[in-house]
Amino acid sequence: MNMKLLKFVYAILISFVLLAFISSEDKRYERTYFEDGTLASEGWMRFNIKTDYWSFYHPNGKIAEKGYFEYGKKEKYWFFYDENRIRTKEGKYLKNEQIGWWLFYDKKGRINHKCQINKGVKDGYCLKYKDSKMISAEKYSNGAKIKEWSTFNAFTHENNLSNLK
Repeated sequence: MNMKLLKFVYAILISFVLLAFISSEDKRYERTYFEDGTLASEGWMRFNIKTDYWSFYHPNGKIAEKGYFEYGKKEKYWFFYDENRIRTKEGKYLKNEQIGWWLFYDKKGRINHKCQINKGVKDGYCLKYKDSKMISAEKYSNGAKIKEWSTFNAFTHENNLSNLK
């Protein structure tokens, strides 16, 4: 075997070893606890930063919220629950900021309103429901209410339902 080929083979082997070491370095599953010893949170850490899937708990042990982190910031879809494990809201994050449609639930777990959110503030439509029927709507621009409709018919008369996508 000639010397150039041998150096190349060694370089490839060293590269694989380094990549394997770097890719698995410091990723660990972590749990935190309340003072009484009940689980407060659990999820993956990489280089001391939250990553991947995480769950957070109420002091009574029931799930409070769950979702994904990327580089320590909330990302993707998240779910939130009250202390009785009834879903209170759900929606998407991008770089730790709420975006898109967010759903909000009543004490019985039924949707009572949903809103379009951009960078954590209402920006678009908010629709209110009772018994699974839309009863009113509002429109927001950067957190400020700019229009309100008191009935579904009034809303659909002025708006195209394709705007709700």
